[in-house]
Amino acid sequence: MNSEHLIWHDALDLGVEGKGWDDTVEPYDRLPRKAQSLVPKSVWVLSQSSTGMCVRFRTGATAIHARWSLLKKELGEANFNRCADSGLDLYGDDNGTWRWIAATCRFDSQTPQVPIVEGLDGVERDYLLYLPLRNKLASLEVGAPADAGLKRVPPRTRRPLVVYGTSIVHGAYASRCGMVYPSILGRRLQRPVINLGFSGSARMEIELADLLAELEAAAYILDPFPNMTRELVDERLDPFVRRLRECRPATPIVLVEDFPRTNSWILPEQERSVREKCRRCREILDKLGCEGINGLHIIQGDRLLGDDNEASIDGIHPGDLGFTRMADIIEPVLNGVLVGQ
Repeated sequence: MNSEHLIWHDALDLGVEGKGWDDTVEPYDRLPRKAQSLVPKSVWVLSQSSTGMCVRFRTGATAIHARWSLLKKELGEANFNRCADSGLDLYGDDNGTWRWIAATCRFDSQTPQVPIVEGLDGVERDYLLYLPLRNKLASLEVGAPADAGLKRVPPRTRRPLVVYGTSIVHGAYASRCGMVYPSILGRRLQRPVINLGFSGSARMEIELADLLAELEAAAYILDPFPNMTRELVDERLDPFVRRLRECRPATPIVLVEDFPRTNSWILPEQERSVREKCRRCREILDKLGCEGINGLHIIQGDRLLGDDNEASIDGIHPGDLGFTRMADIIEPVLNGVLVGQ
């Protein structure tokens, strides 16, 4: 379709869902401006990606286009393919269920303009468009034929799931933006999600607890343990949880244990180290519970990626199969803690 026949809509005008703070340096940053002086430099740099954010709109168009601008020249990394790192991922509402439609896989510049999908049935429905997981997004516009129209669907106002974690939460080895497990959970539970995954840099600094506590969450999901040593667990888990509970006395806190690597069946020392770290996490959580700190839930890591050794490319970062399995394990726990919300 000739782009001259398209009407373009700025994503910021449509409304961006999954952004925790308004006072950011750039419009698609994930942490507030003040965090630059509070968090480690690596966390600050990584917070400048649009991970987990999405745009919702309604149209009966037979084609949906996009044009966007990226600030990072490299469009992919070792554990983020181009589609997930710098692309877009489109879902449509099918009678209350979000179903995948298309992703932008073929582009080779920092300013792509492509049809996301053509040949749609023309039925008016809601759409959900996920933004890049890793690159820094400068601008985004969604295009639809002039005769079809495209309506804004405001970001949902339900309290979000706030997920803090490592490169796994950030989306490493997801094939596309919507396949990281926090986004899978958001679709299944019909909840907004704020994704605070920081590749290689989730180490439970107390400043992150303070920042998380500023967000009025339906539940906090804490998944930093693959980045943490046993020593860091001993040092930081207790004060982090205490601070978060002090600031948010009633919000459920769900901790996701580290998990045996998918090749640890033949690497006994690696498996021992992970199991020891998990044992220590449970001890600390039990101690906090005995002291009257309630609303803490732990998801054990033993079965998080399944038991067939097939859910990861490198042993630790899930592929789409692994992310789906993680969502399958975490979802029923969240269903339990979100009753009445």
